Amino acid sequence: MADANQQSPPPPQLGLLQFLMSNKLETAMWLSRLFTVYCSVMFILPILGPYAAANFYQRALLANALTSALRLHQRLPRFQLSRAFLAQALQEDSCHYLLYSLILVNSYPITMSIFPVFLFSVLHATTYTKKVLDSVGPSSLMFIRNLLDKLTSNQQNILKFIACNEIFLMPATVFMLFSGQGSLLLPFIYYRFLTLRYTSRRNPYCRTLFTELRILLEHFIMKPICPAFFRKMCLSSIALISRLAPTGV
Repeated sequence: MADANQQSPPPPQLGLLQFLMSNKLETAMWLSRLFTVYCSVMFILPILGPYAAANFYQRALLANALTSALRLHQRLPRFQLSRAFLAQALQEDSCHYLLYSLILVNSYPITMSIFPVFLFSVLHATTYTKKVLDSVGPSSLMFIRNLLDKLTSNQQNILKFIACNEIFLMPATVFMLFSGQGSLLLPFIYYRFLTLRYTSRRNPYCRTLFTELRILLEHFIMKPICPAFFRKMCLSSIALISRLAPTGV
């Protein structure tokens, strides 16, 4: 009777290696995101020289393309060669950033284009990193856990900053074209990417930031101190951008 009333011991906790091997797809995406973060940092801080920094720029975008492809496969595991499947894939944020990486991987490296890749990799790696730390021990590496908690608490501000980079990369691609550092197709292809981000269902920050920037600019140009020619130019630009924005969102 005493043996029957004894509570069974808690199930043994998975070790680090067992945890990683039991979640192979998630582990692969986690490792590719960490590699993206490493390459992005090495590009932003070119301690090995400009030539090495350009290589790290391409590696970061290629690693992000791999992560996005794995995530897209996770979201849509059954590939179908049809317009319906393509339309469904284009609604996924992972497809957006797969296209983003392929668009910019051979372009002139600029810091603004690496920030979205870098910050998304940091944010998405945070949750799985916590699970990895839990597999090591519930109280292991508390300074890393505190850092991850701070990143999570600032997630909204980080996503707004990413959206800001996505928006201002559009005029940057036009500037790159006229300065001889970009191709003729780059602004048009990037515009297509930006329309996908504007209509994103899972991430509304690009659309929200467009609205906030418009309100802020209209508030500024309506002040009496604003010159008339500048006001007219800004209103024309707002009207043009509004016509180019996707409808039915």
